[in-house]
Amino acid sequence: MHFPKTTPVLIVGGGPVGLTLSNLLSRYGVDHLLVEARPGTSRHPKARGVSARSMEIFRRCGLEDAVRGAGLPASQVFFYRGRDLVDPDFVRSGVAHDAPGGDGNTPSPGLICSQDALEPVLLRRAREPAADRVRFSARLLSFTEDGEGVRAVLEDRADGEQHTVRAEWLVGCDGAAGTVRAGAGVGMDGPTGLGHFLSVRFEAPLGEVVADRASASYFLTPPGQGGFMAVDNNRHWIYQYPFDPDHRRGDEDLTDQEHLKNLVRAAAGIPDLEVSVRDTMVWRMDAQLASTYRSGRILLAGDAAHVIPPTGGHGMNTGIGDVDNLAWKLAAVTTGRATAALLDSYEAERHPVARQVIDLSTENARARAGYRIDDELLLTAAYCSTAVIPNPETPTRPPLDASSYHPSGDPGHRAPHTRLNGPSGISSTLDLIGPDFTLITAAVTPAWQQQADTATAADIPVTVRRLNSGRLREEHPGSFNRLCAMAATGAVLVRPDGHIAWRASSPSACPELLQALQRILTGARVPSSATGISH
Repeated sequence: MHFPKTTPVLIVGGGPVGLTLSNLLSRYGVDHLLVEARPGTSRHPKARGVSARSMEIFRRCGLEDAVRGAGLPASQVFFYRGRDLVDPDFVRSGVAHDAPGGDGNTPSPGLICSQDALEPVLLRRAREPAADRVRFSARLLSFTEDGEGVRAVLEDRADGEQHTVRAEWLVGCDGAAGTVRAGAGVGMDGPTGLGHFLSVRFEAPLGEVVADRASASYFLTPPGQGGFMAVDNNRHWIYQYPFDPDHRRGDEDLTDQEHLKNLVRAAAGIPDLEVSVRDTMVWRMDAQLASTYRSGRILLAGDAAHVIPPTGGHGMNTGIGDVDNLAWKLAAVTTGRATAALLDSYEAERHPVARQVIDLSTENARARAGYRIDDELLLTAAYCSTAVIPNPETPTRPPLDASSYHPSGDPGHRAPHTRLNGPSGISSTLDLIGPDFTLITAAVTPAWQQQADTATAADIPVTVRRLNSGRLREEHPGSFNRLCAMAATGAVLVRPDGHIAWRASSPSACPELLQALQRILTGARVPSSATGISH
């Protein structure tokens, strides 16, 4: 296998987080190399819930339809609670999902798409621009960082040959037990062993059994233990069996096929169920957070940066949010449009999000079957860093609001979704956000275009998108302005990750657009009194 001698970005780890980063970097035109030690994509479903925010990210990458096609139908996104799968007194509850493109808070509601189905979708798209950017059966053996870059030693696992690659930046997406975080000497803080589980992937004819109660997850209430996860709600399933490694029966063999089949039969409540066990995986529930997301030229994302209890389904989604935040910043730095200080805002913005997600998920784990699953939780993430010029009139708020999502146009927040009628492929204000900075205005104001042209001439491309102009119309005129609390002559500057970086009431607001961009890209700290931002 041939490896390049140099690359701007080396990604270690080819799970959903690493593959999403590869797709985003390709969207921004950044050459990179991804290596994954496994020979292929995951065979085990593992993570399954894909949140609305992750779906919005996939939408930007042109992947939304493919991911929906690989997932469970929306009609099955329910959560079952009962003693077993045939309990006549079961309770089934749903998650409020808008139809894709609906009038709710997002054009891209979440869904259930298990990791073994999601990874091939992401991999196919990641290989389209350049197939050799993504290498499976290739692992990182070691690396050294010298302040100017990283020297990585890789092994081709097919022939054992070693290769040296020089990268400007190394991103660890290789999980909590991966090579990158350990090699960088970054510690993890937080409890481990909150629970131990055996995942049994099996086939059984359960489709007719659950026909009147089809759900995404089947939580078992006492005396039942654990729960079932639907892969296709027909023949393919996962049974999650909880066990205490310190108090297990001495004769319990978690590798014995007949014992595993009997565990599934007992949990299903069907003694004569025909069961075929495909594989198993033992895993431990932890709740840990890395002490830092950046060490020199080394960056961490996903499980390498945070290990989140799966109770709530936010672990993979938080990792996808990490790389959405990181990718445009790496693009700006590797092209020379930003200083390396911009990457410090990655930790400043994402570390607090992970902290709150861990806390919420840990509370859910203690609540067991009674916890709430919130598809829109991650829409509420709001950033405070040097990559955002704050509004001095708006008090600082927590990164997450666990109660509900409230659209906002304040800098740091995700730009609100409103429905649009326009050219093909544009049905939401989120569809206006391109791979560069986007300036959204509600009025045809030549001065805004002039300021954008000045920034573009200075090699900071800005695209102006005017609402209610030409073929583009809001379905409910003025809705974006109202949600953003934006003056009729104002504008919001949206980063490539969809978060608002700056808001101004008019083109004459100080600082001018170019100055605001330069401050964002150089990591300069600006006193709020000097921003000149108003409603």
